[in-house]
Amino acid sequence: MARRRKKPIADTNNHDRWMVSYADFITLLFAFFVVMYSISSVNEGKYKTLSDSLGEAFSNKEQQSNEIAPIQIGTLPTTIQPIPLENPTTVEVEERRELSEEILKERKQLSQVSGQFEQVLAPFIQDNLVSVKKNDYWIELEMNSEMLFLSGEAELSKKAIPVLKKIVEVINPLPNMINIEGHTDNIPIDNIKFRSNWDLSSARATSVVHEFVKEGINPLRLSAIGYGEFHPIDDNKIEAGRFKNRRVVLVLMSQAFARYGANDEERAKLLNLAPTATAVGQP
Repeated sequence: MARRRKKPIADTNNHDRWMVSYADFITLLFAFFVVMYSISSVNEGKYKTLSDSLGEAFSNKEQQSNEIAPIQIGTLPTTIQPIPLENPTTVEVEERRELSEEILKERKQLSQVSGQFEQVLAPFIQDNLVSVKKNDYWIELEMNSEMLFLSGEAELSKKAIPVLKKIVEVINPLPNMINIEGHTDNIPIDNIKFRSNWDLSSARATSVVHEFVKEGINPLRLSAIGYGEFHPIDDNKIEAGRFKNRRVVLVLMSQAFARYGANDEERAKLLNLAPTATAVGQP
């Protein structure tokens, strides 16, 4: 009996399959070169226009207007609408403007108050017992101690009361803070009531404060400060100098100056202002 010959197993692998992958590769390569060609042939003028427009959009000038202008590139149909930008400096500029207006208002008011002091205290200014020093941010009213106190005493004399009442008439309607500063000469005090000139100057400042409260000024506006002999305005070696150094100073502070909590140098630097000072009737 003859043996049946087995049929050979057909090869199922397609040896031409590589041509499909090759064709895909050629297609992708062709697409790549087309893209490269299209990029290389773009109008350079449009790119320059786009670059310039973006540069202007993000420049400081455009930030100040809080908008980006529409960008027109050649014949492109797309227009970028204005987009509002948040400018971090807007709040700072607004604060400076408000602060500047407040300062100018206070400066005008202080100038008027200084004129009132000069008017109601004119006889004492002429006798070199009172001087008015005007600044952009405060007023200093210097009163010689001889006009207010007996020698070595901190109790107000009778002739001091009418003078202080005139001062109260000017400052009572105002909301400004008031510092009362006591000063002495450098001669040691020989008095059982006070251990030093520092004690005497503090007690004198406090006496003035009490009188102001008695006349109706809100105590919240008042401060009493004693400087003793350590802030002289003249030479303590001569009697005329010591006479000037024995004084009580009323400092009427600008309300804006006190409220914003900056000193005059900081405020002048912030607002580019140059503080000015004048004096009338130097004692």
